[in-house]
Amino acid sequence: MPAPIATALPARVTVPVHSALPLSTDLPEEIDVSDVVADVSDDGVSAPSDETGELAAVVDRAAEHGIKLSIVVLDEDPGRDSQLRDLATEVGAEEGGTVLVLSPSWVGTYSDSISRVLLESGQDRTYTGDAVVSANHFVDEVIEPGPPWALFTAVIVAIVVIASAATFFAKSRRASGSKDGDAVKKGDGAAGAGTTYERQKP
Repeated sequence: MPAPIATALPARVTVPVHSALPLSTDLPEEIDVSDVVADVSDDGVSAPSDETGELAAVVDRAAEHGIKLSIVVLDEDPGRDSQLRDLATEVGAEEGGTVLVLSPSWVGTYSDSISRVLLESGQDRTYTGDAVVSANHFVDEVIEPGPPWALFTAVIVAIVVIASAATFFAKSRRASGSKDGDAVKKGDGAAGAGTTYERQKP
């Protein structure tokens, strides 16, 4: 019986890790993404029944402004807040548009049309503990973004720093000029004293 033929790759050939190991998402426990997607496909909402009607109205309001929004509400916080974003990404991969996932304390988002900066700005307005209020705040922010407070703060800090530097520079020049003036006066006084002394010589 012939010996088995062994195949070896050249030493310089490597297999990328990402192709050898499948990428996995970190989803909240006991969440079936297919069930969530099925709920969302119906009216844009996957949430407890007592909140579905009001949240569907938020979805309709977003649609009036050209935003395809899906809202997912969890009864409990997952183990990590990042799991909400992973869930939003999974739902968004199936449904497209923008996905808002809410739990009692955290929020996660995904969108194929809204920038991450605007999404996170919207997230900052959703920590209310009330899913309907949070969803409305989120829609308000992505429809009409508020002032860029971080930019305003940076500009104000820069102005204060520049003003402080200018004041310090002005005071330094004034102090330097004052010292130079005192030196000139002392020099003039010494020269005058010498002239008087010479005149008193016999």
